[in-house]
Amino acid sequence: MSGLALGYPPVRLTAAEAVLYPAALEDADALFDRVMAEVDWKQETLALFGRRIPQPRLSAWYGDAAYAYSGLHLDPRPWPPVLADLRRRCAEIAGAAFNSVLANLYRDGADSMDWHADDEASLGPAPVIASISLGAPRRFQMRRKDKRGEAVCTELGNGDVLVMSGRCQADWLHRVPKTKKPVGPRINLTFRNVVGPV
Repeated sequence: MSGLALGYPPVRLTAAEAVLYPAALEDADALFDRVMAEVDWKQETLALFGRRIPQPRLSAWYGDAAYAYSGLHLDPRPWPPVLADLRRRCAEIAGAAFNSVLANLYRDGADSMDWHADDEASLGPAPVIASISLGAPRRFQMRRKDKRGEAVCTELGNGDVLVMSGRCQADWLHRVPKTKKPVGPRINLTFRNVVGPV
């Protein structure tokens, strides 16, 4: 069994070259528990404006290649079985190969991800990013880097898969903002293909 539901039609965020596959993972609840248990979560510190600050979330890097962003160098760890399985499923949905995954754990509404693009040179000029959401739904926002046009705002829920491709990372920023609403933990897995040196 593939573990893919794909019972809902995909939602094309056309302007941003992104496609949302709602509730694409039929075993999302069980996957949340497995990923929570199998991933070695820790809080990294980032270099921002000349100082080190703790990330407002927990994270882990797995795969076949190293990765670097915001002054943080991540050496890869071997694939846990659950992440290896999800890599296969994301490749099936996105029609692309992935050799690494960044796992993020948003423990509550105070945990967040600020505006950024996955546009590191090591990912190539037009990377395909497959992003899995597990657990509590959270708001997801996108805006153009040149601030033209309208922002895109959607909610990513349990079992959703968002595929960003084309010029999405070159032209757009995205974030998961903080919220004061009571919200449970959310896991986000962003599968990518590192093609160059970090």
